[in-house]
Amino acid sequence: MSIMSAIVLYAIIWFMTLFIVLPLRTRTQGEAGHVVPGTHSGAPEDAQMWKTARIVTMWATGFFVVIAGIILSGVITMDMIERVTRPG
Repeated sequence: MSIMSAIVLYAIIWFMTLFIVLPLRTRTQGEAGHVVPGTHSGAPEDAQMWKTARIVTMWATGFFVVIAGIILSGVITMDMIERVTRPG
């Protein structure tokens, strides 16, 4: 795996993890009872994006280490993937 492949893999894993973690424990303005004028009641009351980014980075790094380890060790190869996904 080249450096660029590793960066792209990490970015994909990071954003997928972000989209999974983002709605967890989110309290909306409507639930809090205080809707800021000009915003939707479904908007987060306090997004805490730095905290979310730290959590996502920790989880994504763990997932990346496992997936990169599988790829580099050869447990799953491209030939195996081709055999599974080949039509017919």
